[in-house]
Amino acid sequence: MQWEAFAGEALHGSLHNIWMMAGIIIPVMLVLEIGRDLHILDRITVFVAPALRFFGLSRQATFPLVVGLIFGIAYGAGVIIEAARSGQISWRDLLLVNLFLSACHAIVEDTALFIALGADPWIILGGRFLLAVVLTYLVSRMGRLAVRTSQAGAKSSGTGSPG
Repeated sequence: MQWEAFAGEALHGSLHNIWMMAGIIIPVMLVLEIGRDLHILDRITVFVAPALRFFGLSRQATFPLVVGLIFGIAYGAGVIIEAARSGQISWRDLLLVNLFLSACHAIVEDTALFIALGADPWIILGGRFLLAVVLTYLVSRMGRLAVRTSQAGAKSSGTGSPG
């Protein structure tokens, strides 16, 4: 094969893939931005917060987790950093949110891209979500994290010993 033909075929294939990804990513990002402007994420957060008690996560951890799940690591990181800097979220919640998002983030965009490549969306989405839930649950119950959770719960209910 001649180098010119190889380069032309590689360029054509690359441009085709970029066009296909742009056709997925741009509409998804537009819908997500509109959802953010309409405060749909705030409404979703209300429904998700009770489920996060399973991990011992605080209500303040819900918004960064939802943003990361829907928008991805880049947007999620901005929200997580802001929550950490302002002191709204504990170090434990930061660890668990980041662990969850490392396995399961940008579920809309990533799933759409995998579908375009021919993957089964239920396997991709289900596998990532299940992995995130199992890992986050196990880590939330480990040693110091579990102790800090029980102490925090006891302090908030007024039944624990001080300090």
